[in-house]
Amino acid sequence: MSDNKIPQADFALIGGSGTLSSDFPARLAAPDIKIIADGLVFETPYGKTPPLRLFTVGKKRVLTCKMHGWRHGTSRADASRQIFWTFEQAGIKQIIADGGVGTANHLLDPRDFVIPDDYLDLSCRKDVGLAGKYLLIMREALCPSLRHALIEATRRNFKGRIFTRGIYANTDGRHFESPAEIAMLKGHADIVGQSICPEVYLAREIGACYAGLYYVVNYGEGIKTWSHDTLCDIFYDDAELIGTILLDTIRHFSPEKKECHCAELRKKTLLKGIYDD
Repeated sequence: MSDNKIPQADFALIGGSGTLSSDFPARLAAPDIKIIADGLVFETPYGKTPPLRLFTVGKKRVLTCKMHGWRHGTSRADASRQIFWTFEQAGIKQIIADGGVGTANHLLDPRDFVIPDDYLDLSCRKDVGLAGKYLLIMREALCPSLRHALIEATRRNFKGRIFTRGIYANTDGRHFESPAEIAMLKGHADIVGQSICPEVYLAREIGACYAGLYYVVNYGEGIKTWSHDTLCDIFYDDAELIGTILLDTIRHFSPEKKECHCAELRKKTLLKGIYDD
């Protein structure tokens, strides 16, 4: 369904490989979940969006997309612009992402949860923005209030290992990293993935809080041999757990009580005449 009347929402969930196999949140039988609209596609300055789903968790309205909006025929940069432009039009101020990640820290194992507090951008997609009229200060780029809510929800629903801070190294996909790249990252990052950038920049540009819930699905090359079968098992078996944690986070998060500086870390650019309104 194509419609350019973008609905207003309180939260956005950027679905990654963690929830992809669960048709999130359709297969989570919770009495307070109601799907309002499905297959929503909107025109943006960067092309048509991927299909989006609007649902409610109690009285909270949530807009979500699958696999970060990535799909065949659309660059990852444009996919990110499409969904974040739409989130801005929808008035969204809280954005949560999920994803499966590899390890750069030899102490981590598959089926560990990590809620990172910082990132390293090793991607080539550096200049992926919207209007370009803001100076983005990337202090506390991952919202401490959203992170706290994710940590608490994970503790309520998961008895395994939870790492409440860490550094996410963002690389370009869709290949995994080489042993030499993982060796370079040891001591500098804990997990490796392909989605936190440019999302963390775009969230700051639209004045929204952003945080992510990441599930370790494989060892980085050279750390320990990993099995594709294990990755497949996690992909299909654990998606509902990840979805449950995300919904629990939204249920317990009160935007009016959040204590963060995310909105204050977006400043007007000093480059007058170049990025004027």
